[in-house]
Amino acid sequence: MTATTHTRPLAALDERTAAQVAELFGAFSDTSRVRIISALSNCEMSVSALAQTVGISESAVSHHMRGLRQMRLVRARKDGRQVFYELDDDHVAALFRQGLDHVQHG
Repeated sequence: MTATTHTRPLAALDERTAAQVAELFGAFSDTSRVRIISALSNCEMSVSALAQTVGISESAVSHHMRGLRQMRLVRARKDGRQVFYELDDDHVAALFRQGLDHVQHG
């Protein structure tokens, strides 16, 4: 079955929508962000846990999270002094998993 079998034709995109889609895929253009999204696809994590899992500094994680929050790909929850992040919705995890599947089985 091809992708066109169960999707309808898409109308031409306006410039604003095209820019938003490009920005979304741009979030996946950095290996640290991809690894952060991968970790968050499993469970909510604190900044320190993400830093340890991904192997970058907490400052770098916070920097990436700011951008991912602005793109509404993740959401934050404070618990005392710690900040915990999770993917904003199932669409983000599905997009990540489809990309991963494409790379692994392409």
